Amino acid sequence: MTLRLPKLISDGMVLQRNKKVKIWGWALPEEKVIVHFLDKSYSAIANSDGKWEVTLPELKAGGPYFMVIEASQKSITINNILIGDVWVCSGQSNMVLPMERVKDIYEEEIYSCDNPFIRQFTVPDSYNFKGPQEDLPQGSWEELSEKTILRFSAVGYFFAKALFERYRVPIGLIKACVGGTPIEAWLSEDALKQFPENLKILEQLRVDGYIESIKKKEESEISAWYENLNKNDKGMKLAWFDPDYDDSDWQTVNLPASWKEMGLDSLKGVVWFRKKVNVPAFMAGKPAKLYMGTIVDSDHTYVNGTLVGSISYRYPPRKYEIPANLLKPGENVIAIRVISNDGNGEFVKGKPYKLFTKDYQISLEGEWKCKVGAEAPKPLPPMTFFEYKPAGLFNGMIAPLLKFAIKGIIWYQGESNTDNPNGYHEKFSALITDWRQKWGQGDFPFLYVQLANFMEAKSQPSESKWAQLREEQRKTLSVPNTGMAIAIDLGEWNDLHPSNKKDVGERLALLARKIAYGEKDIVASGPLYKSMKIEGNKVIIEFSEVGSGLVAKGGGELKHFAIAGSDKKFVWAKAIIEGDKVVVWNDSISNPAYVRYAWADNPEGANLYNKEGLPASPFTTEEEV
Repeated sequence: MTLRLPKLISDGMVLQRNKKVKIWGWALPEEKVIVHFLDKSYSAIANSDGKWEVTLPELKAGGPYFMVIEASQKSITINNILIGDVWVCSGQSNMVLPMERVKDIYEEEIYSCDNPFIRQFTVPDSYNFKGPQEDLPQGSWEELSEKTILRFSAVGYFFAKALFERYRVPIGLIKACVGGTPIEAWLSEDALKQFPENLKILEQLRVDGYIESIKKKEESEISAWYENLNKNDKGMKLAWFDPDYDDSDWQTVNLPASWKEMGLDSLKGVVWFRKKVNVPAFMAGKPAKLYMGTIVDSDHTYVNGTLVGSISYRYPPRKYEIPANLLKPGENVIAIRVISNDGNGEFVKGKPYKLFTKDYQISLEGEWKCKVGAEAPKPLPPMTFFEYKPAGLFNGMIAPLLKFAIKGIIWYQGESNTDNPNGYHEKFSALITDWRQKWGQGDFPFLYVQLANFMEAKSQPSESKWAQLREEQRKTLSVPNTGMAIAIDLGEWNDLHPSNKKDVGERLALLARKIAYGEKDIVASGPLYKSMKIEGNKVIIEFSEVGSGLVAKGGGELKHFAIAGSDKKFVWAKAIIEGDKVVVWNDSISNPAYVRYAWADNPEGANLYNKEGLPASPFTTEEEV
């Protein structure tokens, strides 16, 4: 094996300042390797497996520089190296979510983003159950520019931008995240020893041929389901997307709506929708945009018989570009072929449904024509997502990073653990401790996002798995050198992937300023529950992180406090601020025992903040009693 480097050590890389930095790779066994960098040379002898590494001394921020690595038969030059701060961005889809998905909201950012001192390395999705991998299958460093920004993690971008503006040092992001993943996928085998039920799953996944046999079976079942549907779809046979097709005998429905609301009950299969839209002459011929909210589950969308877009799963917003010359003056026809996998089809409410150019828009809400194209006898067969299984992503995506010196981690994950939130705190704490041990750089900052508000708001206090998971996240602040960005005011009731990633990134950057960069005097978090005291029929709650004072945002009364006696039957409470404390009561409860705040999937209206404008974390006092 001649001289070879890991994918991370490549052109455009950002090396961590003020820490010892390892450069490593592979060469011929016993071969001498020399690393030349900043007018100094460092050498190592490859071991019997051909592995070598050198350690560079602590480096000051700067660049761009180059590095030459020499062995007897080969020399490699790495160009455009910066020295600054390296942050790993990990978790699930809200960390993955690229600027591409929110480009219409942050147009200004995209036009003015060019900054060669901010860079991102995207770790390819890769799982492995046999053991930790030494390298990544591929990957390269990209400088931030109008051409690359759409691939940047949106949270990562706003985080990096805020830090660069503050400190003017290069920022490198290593994006290592996968949508839909539970925390178990990111735990190493060592960390999983505390959770034996997950170790059993891991052992099964290691059996040769096991994964391949399941994949083969599932792929053939899924492919047969779609084939059958496509074969029987009258809409494709009779070209229901054709603008001239006569849909006068179709059912009329009002969109947006769910299958149930449209009288389609739990129909699995293909349903077609058509709408005639009158386009004014001044809009015709111009490029336009078509927004169709979000659609459960997949769609093919046509304008005047031309396919303008298709998305194969439920979450992404349907934002389709209409090319110039497709819209004509007068009547135009939009046709949408929707597939419902399990009978829970829906055009999600509260999303934009419109056809528009820069200066004119036509609402697409209201009457549409609708007809069933094909019915499936059974739901779409399930698919096993092996990337969700224990240890796989740690081995494939985190293990190859462990020699690379970093400043810290930012983490946005938890949605996929809400089905069973109990014990998340233990797993999350185990992950943080384990990653720190394996990186071998002490207790580096680990900053994370608490789950945002999601789903319909409820009018009465009730149980909530999302609230439970937020509580598990809050408890993880007991791990040293951690920080939590509270996001219960940044979500959207009808979207698991809220668009406001700017405030999320900036709240993480505030935490970084305090925890990673030592700005002790700044207020970096919203108020956090500290302790409770019962006096008569009142409960006095004390907070930390109150900044320059607690406030009810927007004035008026504090909302979303609930109180209960020993029976744990929670009712809404009155609450007033007194200094760093909140006094909570309900006249009907003479012996209060517990208080909850913002305890809901979507705690709409929760308004306890500090004067710095950061929201209080949800909490319950139940474990304190």
